Amino acid sequence: MRIIGGRLKGIRLQPPANLPVRPTTDMAKEALFNILNNKFDFESCSVLDLFCGTGNLTFEFASRNVEKVLAVDLDYGCVNWVKHTAQKFEFEQVEVRKGDVFKMLAQMTGTYDLIFADPPYNMPNIPQLPILVKERQLLKPDGLLVVEHQSHMKLNNQPGYTETRKYGNSSFSFFEYVEVA
Repeated sequence: MRIIGGRLKGIRLQPPANLPVRPTTDMAKEALFNILNNKFDFESCSVLDLFCGTGNLTFEFASRNVEKVLAVDLDYGCVNWVKHTAQKFEFEQVEVRKGDVFKMLAQMTGTYDLIFADPPYNMPNIPQLPILVKERQLLKPDGLLVVEHQSHMKLNNQPGYTETRKYGNSSFSFFEYVEVA
């Protein structure tokens, strides 16, 4: 796993092999950040990284000097790895929380410019993510939710859906802010 941009560009991170994760590939991550670079001024962004796993995306955002990143994962090992690595690289804008993403989303307040979710591919309630983000009004009006999922899954009937980009077996579906009526 390497950081592809920002102040730590090129740094390789070696997370413990026993973490229950499927990190986003470098190819897919590069494609995602090419899209995001055209939409956001990272230095003024607040980011919510759901199912953060190894922190692959958390560290990519932090390396690009985002204002803040809240990284959430249920696995104790993942949370400790991300906390330790954030401290090691002095990413003071990174906050890490251990918890069930769906329970946390149901209680969250505040808004984010960018929400990234990379749930386990076998999780049955992935389509609930855009619904919860909309119901809790967690995106800022110009914000974006990105959900990584298996390419065969279709999320185009969820609120705020704009497009899906496919990268092999993985796809990113994009969702914009939707005002609650």
